Amino acid sequence: METVVRVAPDRLVVEHLELSDPDLVRFVGERAEMERPELVERALRIGLLAVRDAGLTVNVDVIEKEFARLVQQIDDRNEKASQALAQALRESFAEDGGRLPRTLERFLGDQGALRRLVADLFDEGRRDSAIGRLNDLMGRYFDGDGSRLAQLLDPTRLGSPLYQFRSEVSKGFEDLAGRIQALEKASDVRASERARSAAKGIDFEDVLEEMLGDITRGLGDGLERTGTLAGETIKAKKGDFVLTVDPSRTRGADLRVVIESKDRVMSTRQVTEELAAARQNRSAQAAVIVFTPQHAPANVDPLAIVNRDVWCVVDPSAPDRLPLECAVRLARIFALDALRERPVEVDVAAVDRALEGIRAQLSAIQGMRSNLTSITNATTKVSADLDGLRVGILRSVTQIEEELKAAAASVPQRVPA
Repeated sequence: METVVRVAPDRLVVEHLELSDPDLVRFVGERAEMERPELVERALRIGLLAVRDAGLTVNVDVIEKEFARLVQQIDDRNEKASQALAQALRESFAEDGGRLPRTLERFLGDQGALRRLVADLFDEGRRDSAIGRLNDLMGRYFDGDGSRLAQLLDPTRLGSPLYQFRSEVSKGFEDLAGRIQALEKASDVRASERARSAAKGIDFEDVLEEMLGDITRGLGDGLERTGTLAGETIKAKKGDFVLTVDPSRTRGADLRVVIESKDRVMSTRQVTEELAAARQNRSAQAAVIVFTPQHAPANVDPLAIVNRDVWCVVDPSAPDRLPLECAVRLARIFALDALRERPVEVDVAAVDRALEGIRAQLSAIQGMRSNLTSITNATTKVSADLDGLRVGILRSVTQIEEELKAAAASVPQRVPA
């Protein structure tokens, strides 16, 4: 009967299987009949597994041989490529004969093209070299009085850019000097007319009133023109102006500074007596006297303190507020000092130094003003110096105020009767 093998999805069925092998028949016959089906099934399983594994072993051996052959081919090709690369590197980079060293030597070596080019460009001995041409160009533009730059910057050369500027500046200063001279001439004429006029004192007081108004507004004080008003003394009108110190500074006390204007010559004794009478007539605690430059004592211009009275000089033709402001502020200090019940120990040396600084700076300002008549190109500098001196003067006055304030910090105050 023919052997039939059916293969199902999960099993194998063999029908009518006969095997002719005496040894195997004897081997199976030696087993019990119940064990024979299991033995034959196991034998078939083992046989099939052995056949399957034998086929896999054959395939693995073939693969190993092919892989080994392939690896050998790759190694051979890598060796050839390595030799070719080494040869190419030697030909390109070898120190003795390589293409790159030869090229670098040709361009960058001691006799290379770059060295020759640089030598040609910067050879100072050759006029056609770059450095030679640059030297020639710089010489034409910057070397000597005949250079192009010297011609352009020469303000005396007709046609240079600075020539027109110099002409305009010179003309401007000439016009300025002419205007200053005209103003001074007109001022001299007005001063001369005032000196001949019977109303010259009124003119001087008008000038002072305007200046004092500006000063007192800045200090917060009151100002009254009293030259035509009778005072405390019967029929007496001494004291042209009365400054009333800001009540917030005096704790409500009535403190006054009397201000006299003088445009006539007076002796020191006469001035002292008149200021004493003015203080009494106006119930003032301090006094200021203001002179015109023509009538001021020699040691006053521009500012002096005599027996706690302040003397100063103001030119009505060219009024400067600074000396008058210093005089008023110093007189206010003396007036405020009257509130104290006992004298205050003040650093007299410090006050004297500050006053000396004020006098020196005011004198410097007046000296600068006199130099303005011959001004040329120093206008800006003189103006700046004037502003600096003004600041320094007001700082000195402030130092005196602070000195007296510090000295009086622990002193009890009183209201004057």
